[in-house]
Amino acid sequence: MAEQSNKALLDALGVEVVTTKKRTFTAKEERIIAGFEEIQAFVEEHGRIPAHGESNDIFERLYAVRLDQICANQECRDLVQESDHQGLLTDIHQVAEPETEYESDAELLAELGVEPPKEGDVTFLKHVKTRAEVRAAEEIANRTKCENFDEFKPIFEDVQKDIKSGLRNTVPYKDFAKVEQGDLFILSGQIVYIAGIGEGYLNKNRQKDARLRVIYDNGTESDILLRSLQRALNKDEAGRRITSASLGPLFEGISDDNDIESGTIYVLRSLSDQPLITENRDVIHKIGVTGSKVETRLSKAKLDPTFLMADVEVIATYELFNINRIKLESILHRFFESAKLNIEIMDRFGNPVIPQEWFLVPFDVIDQVVEKIKDGSIGGYVYDIESASIQKG
Repeated sequence: MAEQSNKALLDALGVEVVTTKKRTFTAKEERIIAGFEEIQAFVEEHGRIPAHGESNDIFERLYAVRLDQICANQECRDLVQESDHQGLLTDIHQVAEPETEYESDAELLAELGVEPPKEGDVTFLKHVKTRAEVRAAEEIANRTKCENFDEFKPIFEDVQKDIKSGLRNTVPYKDFAKVEQGDLFILSGQIVYIAGIGEGYLNKNRQKDARLRVIYDNGTESDILLRSLQRALNKDEAGRRITSASLGPLFEGISDDNDIESGTIYVLRSLSDQPLITENRDVIHKIGVTGSKVETRLSKAKLDPTFLMADVEVIATYELFNINRIKLESILHRFFESAKLNIEIMDRFGNPVIPQEWFLVPFDVIDQVVEKIKDGSIGGYVYDIESASIQKG
């Protein structure tokens, strides 16, 4: 009745009510928008547009590729025009064709969700060559939403941190190099994770092939063929393999009176009365690295979900000299990744938090690992969670 009364009132006032239908986007359009939003976030953080150049961060260069391609294609420009509050699509950023260093191909067009135009079209790009390349691009573009992306998101976050800290590097991909489960690549400006490899078979060219499960950093996935992914990486001039985390040398030498202390590894035990903690107190440890005094770091443990909202006991500390603290902490956490404690607690505001840096590892094993990091031999070992010991890898 109220709705009818309101309508009658509006009719009496001569007001016409127009119902607007919310626009829906295709999966391709969502990828273009998401890619543009990442560029906007970069501009917001750094106060400038991403730029090309070997001296720039790899992610900045990838964002520069995306911006060039969006500006060069009218369909992409129209899609993101309304959200361009930073003026990224103004004439100064437009390019008739990408710079030679980042010459686009069918795979990059597919990443933007654009069908290759026909000759004679005003948007025709002469570097879109053969139908075979277009078919490969179409297969790459056939992506769906990754329903369990939350499981993979930490992988992408850690990889970006590792690259920035120097723990990982990126190297050119070429010559149809081997692809294995767990490998990471950069393709068309996105980080690609190989989550699974299906049963192998011989394709019509008598080449080994397999269906992959590939996860992309924008929350999508595809079941692209192994050979198709290899072709795409080969043809993408910016295609890169992301190396495994390097455990390279951390200590420059033994400290002496003239060395400057770089930080401290600390091993803690929680005094929490939570059942999971009390039952496993002797093997649950927090492993961290700090550049300040450990006591300062722990001064407000009871108020900090990082410390399980409880007091802690310091089990051991190791002073560091001439060392990269960030790299060391990454190595320690990666080494014990399989033993990471999965626990959710409430912070003092009642919000659920999953604390990091806590592991189900006996202290004597932690002590052994620190010594092997010091002598540079840690790269030859792995942590075996079943035997709770370190084994030669």
